Amino acid sequence: MYFVTIKRAGYALFATTPSERSAIGLTEDQRQVHVCERADDGWRVVAHWPVEEHSHTELMTRLGAVAEPGSTGELVRLALGA
Repeated sequence: MYFVTIKRAGYALFATTPSERSAIGLTEDQRQVHVCERADDGWRVVAHWPVEEHSHTELMTRLGAVAEPGSTGELVRLALGA
């Protein structure tokens, strides 16, 4: 899977999946990684970690070897190597 980086207020990096169903964001202070899913009013954070626990690079690298999952929950599971 690949990611498309877009600008999003509050994030140093915000990258969506090809379908724009899910995204991985690095907060502007670069201390938190958020996994978000598309909601009616924008984006909703469904999982988050301190960068020391899981970096955005780690998650995106792991996901690069798989096809885009059908749900954000499955994306989180695959990103964590479960």
